[in-house]
Amino acid sequence: MSVREVTFTYDDKIVRQFLLATVVWAIVAMLLGVYVAFELAFPGINVEPYFNFGRMRPLHTNAAIFAFVGNMMFAGIYYSTQRLTKTRMASDGLSKIHFWGWQLIILAAAITLPLGITQSKEYAELEWPIDIAVTLIWVVFALNFFWTLAKRREKHLYVAIWFYIATIITVAVLYIVNNLALPILATKSYSIYSGVQDALVQWWYGHNAVAFFLTTPILGIMYYFLPKAANRPVYSYRLSIIHFWALIFLYIWAGPHHLLYTSLPDWAQSLGMVFSLMLWAPSWGGMINGLLTLRGAWHLLRTDPVIKFLIAGVTFYGMSTFEGPLLSIKSVSALGHYTDWIIGHVHNGTLGWNGLMAAGMMYWLVPRLWGRELHSKKLADAHFWLATIGILLYAVSMWVGGISQGLMWRAMTEDGALMYPSFVETTMTIWPMYLTRAIGGTLYLIGFIILGYNVFRTVKAGKPTEVTVTVTEKVPEHAPIPWTHVAFHPVLILTYVGVLVSLAFLAADLVGAIVTLGVVLATLAGGIFLMGKKDAKYGENMHRMLEGKALLFSVLVTLAVLVGGIAELVPTIAINSAVPKLGTAQTVYTPLELHGRDVYVREGCYLCHSQQIRPFVNEVLRYGDASTANESIYDHPFQWGSKRTGPDLAREGGKYPNLWHYQHMNEPSSTSPGTVMPTYSFLSDAKINLEHTGLKLSAMQTLGVPYTSQDISEGNQLVERQARSISDDLVAQGEDVAWDSEMVALIAYLQRLGKNPENPIDAWRPGGSNVSKPSPVKNFPGAPAPSR
Repeated sequence: MSVREVTFTYDDKIVRQFLLATVVWAIVAMLLGVYVAFELAFPGINVEPYFNFGRMRPLHTNAAIFAFVGNMMFAGIYYSTQRLTKTRMASDGLSKIHFWGWQLIILAAAITLPLGITQSKEYAELEWPIDIAVTLIWVVFALNFFWTLAKRREKHLYVAIWFYIATIITVAVLYIVNNLALPILATKSYSIYSGVQDALVQWWYGHNAVAFFLTTPILGIMYYFLPKAANRPVYSYRLSIIHFWALIFLYIWAGPHHLLYTSLPDWAQSLGMVFSLMLWAPSWGGMINGLLTLRGAWHLLRTDPVIKFLIAGVTFYGMSTFEGPLLSIKSVSALGHYTDWIIGHVHNGTLGWNGLMAAGMMYWLVPRLWGRELHSKKLADAHFWLATIGILLYAVSMWVGGISQGLMWRAMTEDGALMYPSFVETTMTIWPMYLTRAIGGTLYLIGFIILGYNVFRTVKAGKPTEVTVTVTEKVPEHAPIPWTHVAFHPVLILTYVGVLVSLAFLAADLVGAIVTLGVVLATLAGGIFLMGKKDAKYGENMHRMLEGKALLFSVLVTLAVLVGGIAELVPTIAINSAVPKLGTAQTVYTPLELHGRDVYVREGCYLCHSQQIRPFVNEVLRYGDASTANESIYDHPFQWGSKRTGPDLAREGGKYPNLWHYQHMNEPSSTSPGTVMPTYSFLSDAKINLEHTGLKLSAMQTLGVPYTSQDISEGNQLVERQARSISDDLVAQGEDVAWDSEMVALIAYLQRLGKNPENPIDAWRPGGSNVSKPSPVKNFPGAPAPSR
C-alpha cells in the first residue's frame, strides 16, 4: 500500500456563487408565489396577458424548484462532496459552465413562460430548446461530479454521496423521457405521448421530480450538514443503508397515485397506491435518523438558529412523507384530489422541508465561506418564527379549504341531487382560506428577505475564505468481490421481485399469479440462503466494500430506479392490452380547434380546469359521463389537469352558446359572479398564425393522428369556414369579433370538448354538414349560473 501527502485548496468560489444565487432566486420565487396567491384572492390584480395566473403559476413553480432549490442543492453538493472525497472538484471549468449555464436557463424560463411558451406539463413546462440546454448542463454537472468521485482520496462513499448519485442519475432519466417531443418551431413542440400514456409518463416524472430533485439531494445535505451543525455522528449507519435503498427503489413506482380514479388502467393505479404506502417506512426511517442524530444535543434548539431550521425541516419532511402516502389511499384521494389540500401538501414539502433546510444550510455556510460570524442571530431567529408561522397559516388554510371543497363537491340532497350544483359556490366559501394562504406566504417571504439582509451584511463585513488542507493518500488493496455478492445484492433482489410483481399485475388468470408468486418467493429464498451462508457481518461488510466501488454503486442505483419505470411505462406505452380501449374513440380536431387548443395550453387553462371526470355519482351529475381512455388518444399533450379552481371541462362542448363563452372570456364575473378567473379580453385582438396551420397538422400526422394530405393542404380553408361560422354568430348578437382571432379559435375548441362527431373535418368542407355549427342565441342574460 503506497502512502503520500497531498496539499490542495477546496473550490469554495463555486459554492459561494451558488449560495448567493440561492438567496436571490429564493426571494424571487417566493415573491412570485405571493403574487399568484393574491391573484386567486383578488383576481382583479391579474394583468393580461403576461401576468395572468395561468402564465405566472408555472413561472413561480419553476423558480421555486429549479432556481431556488436547484441552486441551494448545487451549493450543498459542491461544498460537501469536496470534503467527503478529500479532493477539489475535478474541473473548475466545468463548475463555471454549470453555474452560468444554470443561471441562463433560469433567465430563459423567466422570459419564455410569461410569453406563454410552454409545453403545459407540470414542472416540465419549458420548451424544447431550453430542455436541451437543461440536459447539457446536467451532463456537465454529472461529468464533474463523477470525475471527482473517480479521483477521490477518501475511497469510502459517505451516505450523502449515495443520495447525490441517485439524484444525478434519476433526474437525467426522468427529464429526458418525459420531455421527448416533436418540435415544429423554436417556440413550439408537441409531446410524443398522448392521452393515457402521456398522463402516466408525466406523473411518473412529476412525482419523481419531487422525489429526486426536492427530496434525495436534500436528504444528502441533511446527512452532511446536520451532523456537522450538531457536532454528532449520524444516529445509525445501518438505518441509513435501509433508508437509501428502500427509498430510491420504492419512490419510482409511486407516480400513478396522482391518477387514481382516472382513465389510467386499474393495474397501474394499484401499483402506484401500494408502493406509495410502502414509502411510509423508509421515509420515516430517514426522519428518525435525522432527528436522533441530535441526541445529547437537544439544548442547541434553544440557542442555535441553524439547528432550529434543520430540525424543523426534518420534521416537515416527516409530516409531508406521512401525508403523501395518506393521499395515495383511494378513498382519501377521492376526497382530496383536485382540491387545495394537494396544494397545501406540496407547499408543506417545499416551504417546510426544502425552504427550512436551505435556510439552515445557508446560515451554517455563510460564516465559514466569508470568515465572519453571522451578522445577527436574532434576525435568524425572527426568520425562523416568521417562516414557521407562515407555513402553518398556509398549510392549515389549504387543509381547511381543500377538505371543504371535496365535501361540498360530493354533497347530495336526500333526493339524490347535488347540494351545491354551481361550482362557484365552493370558490366563494373558501375565499377566506385563499386570503389566509396569501398572508402566510407573505410572512414566509418576509422571513427570506430577512435572510437576504443577514447574508448581505455578513458577506459585506467578511471576505472570501480559502481552505487548504493536507491529506494522506492511501491506495488500499481490495480482494475482488465474488459474483454472488453482486448478484444477490438486496437491490438486485428487489429488481427481480419488482419485474415479477409487475408481471403479476398483468397476469390474465389465477394460475399465472400463483406461478409468479412462487417464482418471487423462490428468488427471495435463494438470495436469503446464499447471503445467510456468509459470516454474520456479511451484509454490512458487503455494503462497506460497495461504498468503495463508485462505478458499481452507481450501476446498482441505476437498476434500482429504472426497474419501476420500465415495469410501469413499457406495458402502458407498448402493449395495447395494458390500456383497455373503453368508450367512444376520440376523433381528430379540426384545424381551427387545434389552434384553439394551443391557445388553451399557452394560457395555462389546465392549471385550473381538469378534463377528466371520475366515475363518482356527484361528478357524473355535475359534469357528465365519466371519462374513458379512448377519449384522449389524440391529445398531445394530455390535458387532464391536477387542480380544479374552476370546473371540469371534459364535456363542456355545447353546454353554452358562443356568446356565453365570449362574455366569459372578456369578463368572467359577468357570467359567473364570484369566480376568481382572470380576464382574457386580449384574445379578441390576438390573431392565430395561419402560416402554422400546415406545420401543426403535419406534426400531428407524424405523431399518429389520422390527418390526410387533403386535410393539411386545405387546412386554412377549413379554419376560415369554421371560424366565420362562429364569428358570424357573435356578430349577429352584437359582438364584432374577427374570424381569425384567438378568441374564436378558443371558443371552437371549448365547443368541441366532449363531442366526437364522425368526420369532423369533412363537415367543414363545401357541402359538409357543419355538425359543429353553433346555435343562434341572441341573448343569454338569464342563463343558469355555470359550474364556474
